[in-house]
Amino acid sequence: MASTATCTVTCSDSQPTEFILPDFFSDCRYPMRLNPHCDPVSRATDQWLCSEARLVEPDVTKYTTILRPGYFASSCYPDADAFHIKVCADFHGWSWKLDDWLEIERSDVNDAWGVRDCCMSAFRDPVNFQTERYSAKLCKSFFSRFKETAGPGCTERFIHTMDLWFIAAAKEVENRTKGHINGVESYIELRRDLSSCKACFAVVEFVCQIDLPEEVVSHPVIMALEEATNDFVSWSNDIYSYNMEQSYHSTHNLVAVLMVKQGLDLQGAVDHCAQLCNISLQRFEENRAVLPSWGKEVDKDVAKYVEGLQNWIVGPLQWSFECARYFGKDAHIVKQNRIVKLLPKRPL
Repeated sequence: MASTATCTVTCSDSQPTEFILPDFFSDCRYPMRLNPHCDPVSRATDQWLCSEARLVEPDVTKYTTILRPGYFASSCYPDADAFHIKVCADFHGWSWKLDDWLEIERSDVNDAWGVRDCCMSAFRDPVNFQTERYSAKLCKSFFSRFKETAGPGCTERFIHTMDLWFIAAAKEVENRTKGHINGVESYIELRRDLSSCKACFAVVEFVCQIDLPEEVVSHPVIMALEEATNDFVSWSNDIYSYNMEQSYHSTHNLVAVLMVKQGLDLQGAVDHCAQLCNISLQRFEENRAVLPSWGKEVDKDVAKYVEGLQNWIVGPLQWSFECARYFGKDAHIVKQNRIVKLLPKRPL
């Protein structure tokens, strides 16, 4: 189970100055692997993103050196071939840039809906749809390649779940402009769409070059496996990203929501969030143990898909300490001692 150690180092007004991360590397025992195409794909995706999104410094360094979309994709899809892993890396680079477009450059909810409409049109017809928005131009680029090998069910699932993400993102823009903080349950529901994991699970099908039938994707056990994966990825990320987000006064984070809505202190909220993560790992294994059979050939594809979900549980963990996104240049030290020093809050 995750550590329940209590943070005792405080400043003069009893506010914490650090917290202790849970030991997810002991709790989550799935193998961590890296795609062999990582280095060339990383270079190609960095070039693609800088060119297509017209990045200038400091964004060039942020996306290529700090975020490392090629490494992220290589951690989550370790068995993909060169073509498919490049599409995945481009997709994740685009999604992170889109996050910034919505969180930093879009404070008007109507503008957020406009981004959604434009990108969804690009997904529906990536070849013929014309636009001047960089966000949708990048969609056209990676999704036209996605459709070259993706099956019809996989393609439609990706489009549908991306729409769920855009809707959740617009709601989050509205919450931010109104200063609204979700309750725990409503935050969890919103986070499951806003994590973009649902779309990434369609990408798992794309990478495995499978197209699961409807009776599989709608089965309660498969849906439970997906939800458990989504929850672990989302909530562990909320713990890792809390320090950065609190410095920007952001409350879109399960740790912050638990502190506000349940009155927990920082370490208590982190520990509670970690317990939920471990419960999600248990749910994953419990549901994997009761997978039904759909016949020999379909079962082979289901096995690939479930392994892809497993890769998605450990991939972001690996990436979180190999990039400087959350823990800066000290990521490897933090991985060892699990102590996170709180950043000062930025001026409002």
